[in-house]
Amino acid sequence: MPRNILNRIGIGRYQDEVQHPSAIKAFVAEFISTLIFVFAGQGSGMAFTKLTDGAASTPAGLVAAALAHAFGLFVAVSVGSNISGGHVNPAVTFGAFVGGNITLLRGIFYIIAQLLGSVVACLLLLFSTGGLTTAGFALSADVTIWNAFVF
Repeated sequence: MPRNILNRIGIGRYQDEVQHPSAIKAFVAEFISTLIFVFAGQGSGMAFTKLTDGAASTPAGLVAAALAHAFGLFVAVSVGSNISGGHVNPAVTFGAFVGGNITLLRGIFYIIAQLLGSVVACLLLLFSTGGLTTAGFALSADVTIWNAFVF
């Protein structure tokens, strides 16, 4: 790795990166942003499946789901951009860490907040739809749960 990249990566101090009021505000912003995005995106997919009775995807339905994701992401990033940077996605947070824009400690707490936000969004969808299951990805026969977790 070039020397200048290593100089930009920081670990962070617990008092500054976790306990400071602005840090807590940023974690809450990431939680709410991810909750909004997952609720809008997953909810549109659930609505499409419900409206078409599980029929094959039509171009109009795919466009509607894509627009729901786009608007959900727009709102989610708008909510968090001035507070936390509006990462919404752990991959974006990891990229910000590698780029030297956030510290490792803050990045870890952003990712925790994002994962919690997505779980809460799926639980809200479960309760608000009367028990419809959220669509997810399935594992192929040769992949174990632990393999998928590592991937």
